[in-house]
Amino acid sequence: MPRTRITRLRKYAVEDRAVLDTLLDTARVAHVGLVDDDWPVVIPTGVARDGDNVILHGSTGSHWMRTLASGAPACVTVTSLEGLVVARAAFESSMHYRSAVVFGVAQPVDGDEKRRVLDVITDTLIPGRAAEVRPHSDKELAATQLLRLPIEHWSLKAAHSWPEDLPNDIDGPAWAGVVPMHITYDDPLPRPTSPPASTYRHRCGT
Repeated sequence: MPRTRITRLRKYAVEDRAVLDTLLDTARVAHVGLVDDDWPVVIPTGVARDGDNVILHGSTGSHWMRTLASGAPACVTVTSLEGLVVARAAFESSMHYRSAVVFGVAQPVDGDEKRRVLDVITDTLIPGRAAEVRPHSDKELAATQLLRLPIEHWSLKAAHSWPEDLPNDIDGPAWAGVVPMHITYDDPLPRPTSPPASTYRHRCGT
């Protein structure tokens, strides 16, 4: 598939599906690209993986969600920024990252399957949370648009290298190296009427 062929910095291309799954399982936000009313649109939204599908959800009143549900082609992009690569020359500086794009046509999720997939989204954010909260009401289900995008056509790049300093820059005074970046979770802040949530910091980070 031509649109999944990486041509720029091909040395960073990854074709291992397990690496893609790991990225999708740890990403919390995706950017969804589509053409809506003859204009390109990119929308940030929460994301989860359910087996061989990327799961998107939103309001049934969302115009872009309805456009996807009608069969409009889409691309879903997720990125994990993991470090700044600081070279001795600014031009050679870059980033550590994993970035993937999934192309396809999304399909609506309905019926009893809708409840199960919504629980997958909930447990993606906080493992085990779906068992702690009440079931989704019929009104909530009716107000939620749920879509699955098959993971069939995708590309993935991962960059984790040292800065490539030019020979003439090696002896320069500037520092060179990598500044790692991480997403961290702070201690939960319970609502006054809620019980303590001391375990949620750990659970969100798993």
